[in-house]
Amino acid sequence: MPDSSNYFAFYGLPESFLLDEAALKSKYYQLSRELHPDFHAQDTPAAQAEALRLSTLNTDAYRTLQDPDRRMAYLLGQHGLLEEGSAQNQLPSDFLMEVMELNEQLMELEFEPDAEATAKLEAEVTALADTLDAGIQPVLAGYAQLPPDHRPAALGQVKTYYLKKRYLLRLRQQLATFAARS
Repeated sequence: MPDSSNYFAFYGLPESFLLDEAALKSKYYQLSRELHPDFHAQDTPAAQAEALRLSTLNTDAYRTLQDPDRRMAYLLGQHGLLEEGSAQNQLPSDFLMEVMELNEQLMELEFEPDAEATAKLEAEVTALADTLDAGIQPVLAGYAQLPPDHRPAALGQVKTYYLKKRYLLRLRQQLATFAARS
């Protein structure tokens, strides 16, 4: 039976932010066939329950690992870096200063909707997100090859990126709300 200690081990894949998605899908389908309840109908109730547990784990693992954002959150969580409400989930002050102006523009749009200003703000948020994405790609790509003692620093960078990305996502959601009103 597959190792169920974590999703990467469950699929026999290396811990990585960028996965071989074809290998992931192949392993998922293979396990889906092996663990399907119909193949365990004649087993003992305990074996049936275990097959059902592993089948559910297979589905949960696949849903998490096939989505890059969920995979990132999962991997950070596995290392204890994403604890809800933790003071360690604070955004860097330089980033907060950078987005303060965007927040001010957003508040102005709330009181005075303007399609042109909304489009300009959306472009600024997209540019900032693109810059963040470009900056983190080398870290994401090289993570799996890092020696274990270098991984904590990379995970710290990814965590900061993840928190910034979530912040920008909330800005985008608010912008979409304002755009829908105007």
